Amino acid sequence: MSKTIIISNRLPLQLKIENNKIEATPSVGGLATGMKSVHRDGNGVWIGWTGLTEEEIPADLVDDVVEATIEEQCVPVSLNQDDIDGFYYGFSNRTIWPLFHYFIEYAEFEKESWQSYKRVNEKYAEVVLDNIEEGDTVWVHDYQLMLLPALIKKERPDVQIGFFLHIPFPSYEVFRILPWREEILKGLLGSDLIGFHTYDYQRHFLSSVSRILRHEVSFNEITLKDRMITVNSFPMGIDYKKFADAAEKHDTAKNQSELQRRLDLHIDSTPDAKMILSIDRLDYSKGIANRIRAYEYFLEKYPQFKEKVRLVMLAVPSRSNVPQYQLLKKEVDELVGRINGKFASVSWTPIWYFYRSMPFENLIDLYTTCEVALLTPIRDGMNLVAKEYIATRTNKTGVLILSEMAGAAQEMSEAVIINPNNFEEIADALKLAIEMPEDEQIKRNKFLQKRLKRYNVEKWAEDFMHALHETTHKSDIVEAVRMQREREDQMLEDYKKANKRILFLDYDGTLRAFVNNPDDASPDDELIELVRRIESQENTEVVIISGRDRHTLGKWWQDVPITLIAEHGVWKRPIGGEWAVTEALKNDWMETVKPILEKFVDRTAGTFIEEKNYSLAWHYRNADPDLGEKRASELSTVLKELSANNKLGVLDGNKVLEIKDSTIHKGKAATKHIFDKNYDFKFAIGDDWTDEYMFQDLPEDTYSIKVGLQKTAARFYVDDTDRVRDLLKRFADN
Repeated sequence: MSKTIIISNRLPLQLKIENNKIEATPSVGGLATGMKSVHRDGNGVWIGWTGLTEEEIPADLVDDVVEATIEEQCVPVSLNQDDIDGFYYGFSNRTIWPLFHYFIEYAEFEKESWQSYKRVNEKYAEVVLDNIEEGDTVWVHDYQLMLLPALIKKERPDVQIGFFLHIPFPSYEVFRILPWREEILKGLLGSDLIGFHTYDYQRHFLSSVSRILRHEVSFNEITLKDRMITVNSFPMGIDYKKFADAAEKHDTAKNQSELQRRLDLHIDSTPDAKMILSIDRLDYSKGIANRIRAYEYFLEKYPQFKEKVRLVMLAVPSRSNVPQYQLLKKEVDELVGRINGKFASVSWTPIWYFYRSMPFENLIDLYTTCEVALLTPIRDGMNLVAKEYIATRTNKTGVLILSEMAGAAQEMSEAVIINPNNFEEIADALKLAIEMPEDEQIKRNKFLQKRLKRYNVEKWAEDFMHALHETTHKSDIVEAVRMQREREDQMLEDYKKANKRILFLDYDGTLRAFVNNPDDASPDDELIELVRRIESQENTEVVIISGRDRHTLGKWWQDVPITLIAEHGVWKRPIGGEWAVTEALKNDWMETVKPILEKFVDRTAGTFIEEKNYSLAWHYRNADPDLGEKRASELSTVLKELSANNKLGVLDGNKVLEIKDSTIHKGKAATKHIFDKNYDFKFAIGDDWTDEYMFQDLPEDTYSIKVGLQKTAARFYVDDTDRVRDLLKRFADN
């Protein structure tokens, strides 16, 4: 039976040696939770380091370590102290970590560390190759193992390999600083699917591949000699239910923790005061020192909040033997001491500072008690604390202030988003958060919770595995000929000679250029007059055939005597007539498809769903341009697979995907309209894939024209809507 092999730097276990016995305790939270369905429930094997060096394990317990990990469906990689010093504390955390987080001044480029990094990746590869069987799938995690995919692929080219980077991938200009940049990229390109938290990281990676390795990059695919690699973004979620349930239980808990009693004492003594939460690992990428300085500036700018707020700051120790972290702790300690000394009164300390890790129950105490969360990383791959805070706000109150530099900010636009380097903005954001009315808090958190609950960590893992198994590639190209002056003249000559003429005109992107707000795309006076003049010519009919809804189309063209076809052929309004459905249609399928579109709305900021009578449309014009195209390609594949057995069709429009009954489309509507009417001049023009049905279904002698140079079945193309307007003027002047 095939299995999934998960590989990360550390196993999801805590191993302890007590009384000359090995004790293994499964880890909880984070990646271990997200991978549970793949690992334990899916015949998976997890490969990684145990956390104990070879020197720490007595010789007579080596076999016991292996047995203890195997019982947990894990396989250990044996590392010695030199490996940890060079591979982990060296190259991983003194080279890759600072460079990928844009702290270039902290990055060290030591050849010995690089050699150690290569050697340890080779150790992991040996263990992986010993455990691979035919049909297995491999999923490699994070920056410590970026050479591993290529090492596996070299020996087992038949194995499907996925890689996910849990930290940012820097811009090309930063990444190129790395002396071993080519080796890192080639290592990653051993994967079949490479995943990142955000589209920005994905874009940076593709740019580096294109510029450094000179591989062909098309959308989110990298073309190698023998295969193609897909690159995509998958924003990691949290175990939403775990945090929400813990918060619900916390509200009714009888046995309060000492921390909660202290928090309650503070609330009782100062009921009008607000607590501001700050939780991070003590890492320079988290912006902790800047956060404290910004809090100081806030107290100076808004002195009315003195003794009315308290910053509850938890800094979890991290990599305490790395020099930069030691300096950071010293700086934070001094800042907290100075600010408390500067502002404190007999009854008030502005900052409660905890330098330690806390058990899960105490984290819930902090999340549920503090009215504001202040998270200001200077650079962060995702920041799951932001999501955990929102998940625990069971009454939907609370305000999240979040750095725009955190990956989570792209999903959590309802939070108060700030620049972590702008003290003025942070101070104003704190004031806004403290004074925000409860109904506004609830409104924001309602959307955030709904999104986080739906796209949780298990959904993240499921999406990645599905993408790894289901990636497809298409390359159908049909080239049209540019409509130059000579051909245009011939077309106008045929137009003049014709006894009966018809023009099918698409609207958005053809008669009218696209705008950010679709409601602002009404026809201008010149366009209306041009269409009116063409229609008024003897034996000439104009049909506007559009994906627009019938109400909008009818309103815009109510005073012009032309035929209107709306929603890609579903509705038709003849000259002087009323709107009517062209065929009997069903829409009960929409309940099944809508959740799929909602998932893509969750993952792609700026997109929305338009629900029509008999179709659903996913609009992505306001999304990041590149991300929108990549998500559209992915969604199109998903919808087409779904629609194959449901008589549904997917229309690839201009910045929109629409799914509807496959029996209705512009081609069918156009051919049905001209049936048995003996037109001897036929003209059809459109800009997107919904118009391809017209180009394919209308007679071969139709002057079919595509707006823009794209894949098309049209005979000709023009550059843009200005050229369309020029053509209409020539028709009108005939």
